[in-house]
Amino acid sequence: MAHEREQDAGDADTGRTVRRDRAVRAAVEQGLLGPDAAVAGLLDVTGIRESAATLRTAFGAVTAPGTPVLHAFAVKATPLVPVLRLLHQEGFGAEVASPGELALARAAGVPPARTVLDSPAKTPAELREALALGIAVNADNPQELDRLDALVRSAPTGSPLGVRINPQVGGGTIGATSTATETSKFGVALRDEGAREWVVRAYLQRPWLTRLHAHTGSQGIPLPLMAQGVAETYALAEEINTRAGRRQVDTLDIGGGLPVNFTSERTAPTYAQFARLLAEAAPGLFGGRYGLVTEFGRSLLAKHGTVLARVEYTKSAGGRRIAVTHAGVQVATRTVYAPGAWPLRIAAYDAEGRPKQGPEVVQDVAGPACFSGDLLAEARALPALEQGDYAAALDTGAYYFAHHYAYNSLTRPGVYGFAPDGAGGIAFATVREPQTIAEVVAESGEAHASALTTLLPPRSR
Repeated sequence: MAHEREQDAGDADTGRTVRRDRAVRAAVEQGLLGPDAAVAGLLDVTGIRESAATLRTAFGAVTAPGTPVLHAFAVKATPLVPVLRLLHQEGFGAEVASPGELALARAAGVPPARTVLDSPAKTPAELREALALGIAVNADNPQELDRLDALVRSAPTGSPLGVRINPQVGGGTIGATSTATETSKFGVALRDEGAREWVVRAYLQRPWLTRLHAHTGSQGIPLPLMAQGVAETYALAEEINTRAGRRQVDTLDIGGGLPVNFTSERTAPTYAQFARLLAEAAPGLFGGRYGLVTEFGRSLLAKHGTVLARVEYTKSAGGRRIAVTHAGVQVATRTVYAPGAWPLRIAAYDAEGRPKQGPEVVQDVAGPACFSGDLLAEARALPALEQGDYAAALDTGAYYFAHHYAYNSLTRPGVYGFAPDGAGGIAFATVREPQTIAEVVAESGEAHASALTTLLPPRSR
């Protein structure tokens, strides 16, 4: 059975490549890319649906029948309303970490009962809104729990409430995405002196605390470490319930963070592998005594997005070819500033959107921003990119459409979903309109152009 699932995953990976190549060609033919549209983002709707189904199936295979399971998509990964609506249609909820993300989830139609609020810096107003709507909240620290105490006393709420813990099991290869280190800013540090007992007593004193949450990390975290963090959370829930003499904690929020393979088309690790590992690390986790919440983001979307950029010029420097494109730090901020931790695969397409053929040449793929490190790829062997060709940054469906960096006042690119049109072609739907220059100017204070010049100068003495 496991071999069959891995074969299915390989077939899905191959299908994704075929769909992408067809979509790039169609995007050029239909004018989504060209001289006047030098950058565009593409999202593979079929692939997103397949990822959602794969996650549901993987957890369904190890979970006792009837167990409540909410897969809450981490909105931060791809904060686009049509994406959230699509995932909602696929049975997913939303994990939000700010008022903006909550507003996006609500605009997408995600109901409060399928929404989870996580953030280390929730304001009183955010907490009041969440409790009024019935949204699940995980308190990050003792001071936030004090705020919840006051709010729960002042008005009844239907919100499931819990505490986020940091199991302090360690970090992975990328420090910035490791959330269970000894000094992480997230959650109650469980191994600090007195902390575990404080958590247990906090629950015993508050019968309305019914959830327990932990999130071990994200990209760069090995699966055994992730499983250890979940196992620590499960063990603490068991301790709380034993001390309470009843099943007070009824739901475990085990976070997300499944890493993505950015080195090839292969999907690895898989949700099935992770679910099986969790079942081994925490026997009883899937037995039906606890409802489950997951918060996967990057692993659901990354493989299904592509940033396409037209090559404006080619040149050489120091004997190396350079393809200058319109995609750089504004869409690939992490890759540009930390290329060792966030490398991207690049695919070459010709001016008509066909996969580029020919011998590979070592070259840089550069962006438009005014600093030398603005590179999508450095010294990469690819078919020689020429003026008018397209460079495709692969695996960019998560975070690369989320964190636009407005250096040089570069505009946000349009994002388009694609799927077969039923007649042998590709249909596109606008997910986000390309930002206009006028919108850049308006966001930069155009309406207040004279604000500083109208301030009175200091009087001379």
